[in-house]
Amino acid sequence: MTKKTIPDILASMTHNLNSILLGKETTVKLCLACLLARGHLLIEDLPGMGKTTLAHGLAKVLGLSFQRIQFTSDLLPGDVLGVSIFNPKSTEFEFRQGPVFTEILLADEINRTSPKTQSALLEAMSENQVTIDGVTRKLADHFFVIATQNSQHQTGTFPLPESQLDRFMMRISLGYPDARSERELLEGANPKQRLEKLPSLITAKELEVVQATVGKITASDQLLNYLQRLLAYTRESGDFSHGLSPRAALAWLHCAKAWALLHGRKHVLPEDIQQLMLPVIGHRLLPAEQEIVARNAVDKIIQSVPVVA
Repeated sequence: MTKKTIPDILASMTHNLNSILLGKETTVKLCLACLLARGHLLIEDLPGMGKTTLAHGLAKVLGLSFQRIQFTSDLLPGDVLGVSIFNPKSTEFEFRQGPVFTEILLADEINRTSPKTQSALLEAMSENQVTIDGVTRKLADHFFVIATQNSQHQTGTFPLPESQLDRFMMRISLGYPDARSERELLEGANPKQRLEKLPSLITAKELEVVQATVGKITASDQLLNYLQRLLAYTRESGDFSHGLSPRAALAWLHCAKAWALLHGRKHVLPEDIQQLMLPVIGHRLLPAEQEIVARNAVDKIIQSVPVVA
């Protein structure tokens, strides 16, 4: 990589995203970790918290092609994937690509559409391709879904099924701004104006190099042993309706490597695994008892499994 080093690129991306999402540095780094680990991101929160602004900001600093779908109750799978239309001149059906044929796809308020339309993204997110009318079509190499959803208690929402949730490597929540950041907003800081001025900070080739570097971050045998004990706990403790899958385990490890890279390290620490536990596995674990919330369950795992056996 010429001129710009990987630390320089990551620092610039973090700084620019922090300028539009004030006081959310950890959240910004989680988003970047998900991207660098080649996953898909789900942002869940109340309306007006900055979900869409963050998604637009990520797309701008990456400099990749971008499409947005506003999910509504009457949206159809063809509106997402594309449709074949009959051409009377050629007497043949011609395929018209849907917005899924892009590099960055913003699925805005994904839980406001029906499960049938939600499932249209399953193959795209897991295999980087879509099959329409019996024909399989490849998607972009850097295909990345940023989905936003309102809290499930909001009216007009359809809960995402487990199979759909599992396609998201990470689920995060923005939360309310701290007092200092909120005061800056009240005094005139305009995230939308700052968003319009965000420059593209990385090329597709540079992004490929950074993502490849994530794979070179090392995880010691001791670290992998710890991770496997955590996985075993979710499967054997009886606290959950089912344990974590191998796909979830790989997502957890890949995110931890990206998190280490973002913090300037070439190896994964147990703290990386712990810090990413809630965003990576919180939406994959269903408590055996409904009153146990994901955050309490995650805290219990950390306290119950020793870092060193």
